[in-house]
Amino acid sequence: MKYKILNKASEMFLNLGFKSVTMDDIASALGVSKKTIYSHFANKNKLVEESTSLIFEKVCQGINFICGKEENSIKELFEIKKFVFTNFSNENISPQHQLQKFFPEIHQKMKNKHFGMMKACIEKNLKRGIKDGLFLPNLNTDFVTRIYFTGINGIKDEHIFPEKEFRKKELMTDYLQYHIKAISTTKGIEKLEQIINNKQN
Repeated sequence: MKYKILNKASEMFLNLGFKSVTMDDIASALGVSKKTIYSHFANKNKLVEESTSLIFEKVCQGINFICGKEENSIKELFEIKKFVFTNFSNENISPQHQLQKFFPEIHQKMKNKHFGMMKACIEKNLKRGIKDGLFLPNLNTDFVTRIYFTGINGIKDEHIFPEKEFRKKELMTDYLQYHIKAISTTKGIEKLEQIINNKQN
């Protein structure tokens, strides 16, 4: 039952927001009493914490699967973006913003875990891209990784990129293209344009 509650809570938090969803909402969606939920989770904070951990694990599994295919580095970045956006983004609400505002300690903890996972993934991606001649040979991979992570989090900032003015999917695509163009060789730019043209067609 605990895992069933976690799965439903995670789904609802992503679709409706961490603040918006109440324990009553989750109990109603599962057809159980609120007492049943509290028998597994002492309070909402604990449920949010474990739900974010479950979401993080699912993100890691998906990204590790994509990286395991060892596509060219540019295609890999687009595949990761597609996976994350399709499964863990919502055009209408900002779960990340609600988590940061109402559960700051949990948000910071997840941000640290996210950075650790992203750092390993992007550094590997950069090194393979350099080896394949897609990325500039003199890149400082540690610096680029941190800039990429900072940018990914920056475009989620509701104050800088308000949802009424910027669609999440287009914003993520624009940022990814910006990142790739900044670090690519001529060969890399050609590969990027090929991927963009294929998606448009």
